[in-house]
Amino acid sequence: MSSKKDPDRSRQPKRGYSRRGFIQGVGIGSGALGAGLLDRAAEAAPATALAGPGPVPITLNINGKPVNLAVEPRVTLLDALRNRLDMTGAKRVCDRGTCGACTVLLNGKSVYACTVLAIDAQGKSIETIEGIAEPGKLHPVSAAFWNHDAQQCGYCTPGFVMAAKGFLAEHPNPTLAQIEDGLGGNLCRCGTYMGVRQAVLEAARTVKAQGGKNV
Repeated sequence: MSSKKDPDRSRQPKRGYSRRGFIQGVGIGSGALGAGLLDRAAEAAPATALAGPGPVPITLNINGKPVNLAVEPRVTLLDALRNRLDMTGAKRVCDRGTCGACTVLLNGKSVYACTVLAIDAQGKSIETIEGIAEPGKLHPVSAAFWNHDAQQCGYCTPGFVMAAKGFLAEHPNPTLAQIEDGLGGNLCRCGTYMGVRQAVLEAARTVKAQGGKNV
């Protein structure tokens, strides 16, 4: 086997990044990242539109109606609802996505409003406790909570009702075990869990009798 190198091959450009090129790009002498790999990656990244830091106009679809308001991009959906729109059904308790008191439905799915930025909720359907029933009437879930004393202080109840509504839309014939698991993200400091589970069972039967409506 010949030990001579192929002259044509040696003149071909190397692909990728060499170890020397990486070190030179990082810039060891200055201790800071220079015009190396990270800069090249930044140049290749697509440009994104920036908003803020001051208030920006947004439109939210809340309970079937468009609502216009101006908020800073850092404002959560919970704060927008409570502090800007006076919709106080969603409660602030933990403010870190662990208790479920601020639960609303976003495109039919249960979410913690304290973990969603209002600006990111644009173009999505937002349902709150204020809009799930006609004036003077109770939603089947709300009525079942009343019938089974599924509340004491009532502070967490709106979040439970919205979580139950979203749960029943996906599980129209739930078992107690499924309800316990499905509502596991909502906490009740008064300990009314048994009443809540029985209420959801009753609501499931009521909704089924109504032909699946009002879920």
